[in-house]
Order: sequence, then structure tokens, then C-alpha cells
Amino acid sequence: MFRRSLLTVLAAVMVLSLLTGCGGTAEPTEQVPAKTYRVALVISQLGDRSFLDSAARGIEMAKAEFPNIETKIIENQDVGEQQLAARAMAEEGYDLVITVGYGSADWTSEIAQEYPNAHFAIVDSTLLDAEGKELANGTGLTFREDEGSFTVGMAAAMLSKTGKIGYIGGMDVPLLRRFELGYIQGAKYVNPDIEVVSGWVGAFNDPTKGKELALTQYEEGVDIIFAAAGKSGEGVLAASAEKGLYSIGVDSDQCYIQPGFVIASMMKMVDRAVFDTIKALVAGNLTGGTRVYGLKEEAVGMCYLYSIDQEFINNGPDDMAKMLQDEVIPAVKAAAEKIKSGEMCVTDYVEVFPCDKPAQPGGMGK
Repeated sequence: MFRRSLLTVLAAVMVLSLLTGCGGTAEPTEQVPAKTYRVALVISQLGDRSFLDSAARGIEMAKAEFPNIETKIIENQDVGEQQLAARAMAEEGYDLVITVGYGSADWTSEIAQEYPNAHFAIVDSTLLDAEGKELANGTGLTFREDEGSFTVGMAAAMLSKTGKIGYIGGMDVPLLRRFELGYIQGAKYVNPDIEVVSGWVGAFNDPTKGKELALTQYEEGVDIIFAAAGKSGEGVLAASAEKGLYSIGVDSDQCYIQPGFVIASMMKMVDRAVFDTIKALVAGNLTGGTRVYGLKEEAVGMCYLYSIDQEFINNGPDDMAKMLQDEVIPAVKAAAEKIKSGEMCVTDYVEVFPCDKPAQPGGMGK
């Protein structure tokens, strides 16, 4: 009896083994590789340590984050060559072509309409058709430079010992007037009697001219200058160190360029906007339209709002570094929160963004 039972069990085991061998192991399924997205950045000459380099940094951030993208950065100062490059990238089947600067808007829009299967994005402008409608395959990446400049205007007014501060822009165009007006509003929010002197380089790549303008302003009694001038701004920063006075950088963190003389930088996070655009492409939800990056999006403003830099705090004069930590940063953070909540706003020179509760001169002390 025992032997018959044992044979029955062994037979069952053999049957199960055969069944398992025949149908229990599934054939390995072939993995479908993730789509590779091709992204091109068409840009002027890099190396400004400011606006343009920030855009390129966004490409590098995306490469580090997304293994399924291929990128190409095409540099050329000649606008005609940039147009040829953008068209060539679309012709080659690139999924996303990014151009940079308000001056590129018209020709980028034209090319985007010729290649509806490619997506285009532009920094500092929008992409429109002939009727002024936003393109379905075009994304504009715009910024509240007025809000960001307001924050460094506050810092300049609070730290100035002469009551006279300066602004130097690259080109006298509406976008750079937006920086200027925001800076003036921030300064007057602190001190309604402060004097602001403005100058224009006439180019974004002339640090020699930027330095000459800055030296002139310093000679006139200015002690802090905000440089919104691309590579030309490097001349302003150099002049501040030469005179033993102070400056404010722009777009990227520039405090390291002249340690102890650049009190802050007005961050305009183009890198973040470029990264976000590529992220949306990879996620499959990149759409046309305009994206706005301001204080609410934590994409513009004095570097200390984002704990980006400690250079001036570590290397600047003790009294100014202490005031920056104890008074300036808390005051600027409080004002930024009021702007973000809508309690007050910054008047936009270009009048794209409405402002019904403008920050009042002397308002910080009220």
C-alpha cells in the first residue's frame, strides 16, 4: 500500500514538472526602447557668464536628467547663420529647436510655420502667426524682469551710502527699460528721494564701453550700479572693483566675478525655463503658448531669495555684509511675498502685465 502511494506521488511530481517545463516559463518580452528626443539650441556666442550661458546651462541640466535626449548647441553671432541653423535642425527632424532673444522672434515664427511637425521655443519673446495668434508648435519663455529688478533696486537703495545709484543697460529697448523701471521702483520703495542715474552701452558684448560708462557714473557720486548688459556688464563689475565701489550682476550668479564688490545678482533663470521646456517635451505634454516666469514661479529676483550665493557676505565690508544679512535680505523677502500674493505689484514698462496696486515710494517704511 505504502509503495503504491509513493509511486502515485512521484508520478504527480513528474507531471507537474512536465507542465512547468512546457508552459510555466514565459518567453522574455522584447523591451521597447524609450523614444529619443533631439533638441537643438541656436544661440549667439557663449561666454557672457550671464544670459546666454544660462540658456546653455539649461541644456546641460536636461542632459543630466534625461538619458533619452540628444542635444546640440549651435553658436553664431551672425543672425543670418542662426536662421540657417534653426531651419537645418527642423529639416533634420529635431523635435525641439530653441532660439534666444526678442530679436529672434520674427524669423523663428516664420520657420516654425514652415515646419509644423517640429516644436520651437524662444527665450524672451512669443511665437506668433501673421494674425498675431500664438503658434500651436511654438512656446514663448518670458520673464518678469520688472519684479526681479525691483528686489535688487531695494538692495541698492538700502546699502547705498551716497543716496545715488546707477543702472547700465545693454541696449535701449523696451525689454531693458523693463529692468530699469523695476529697479527704480524697488529703490524708491525704500527711499523715495534716492537718485537713479541710467546709461546704455549700445551692445551686449562690449565690456570696454560698459566699464567706461560705469567709471563715469562712479565719478558722479554713484556708489552701486546694476548692470543688465550681458557681457558688457563684466566691464561694470570690473569698474566697481577698480574704484572700490559696488555693482549688481544679472541673469546668472555673478558675485564670484569680482568678490567683495558685487553685492548681489538679479537672477533670471533662463536655465530653468529651458529645462522645463525639455522636460515637458520628454513627458509628452509640451504645448504652444507663452510661459511666464516671475517671483511667484521663483524664477527671478535677488540671488539671496534662493540661497544661491554668499560671496559678498563672506568678502564684502563687514558693515555692509552685516546689513545685507540682518536688514536687506529680510526686507526684500517680505516685499517679494507681497508681490507674490498680489498685495502690491510692479509697474511693467512694456505694459504686458497689468498692475493695479503699484508699490508706493517709501512704502517699505509704512
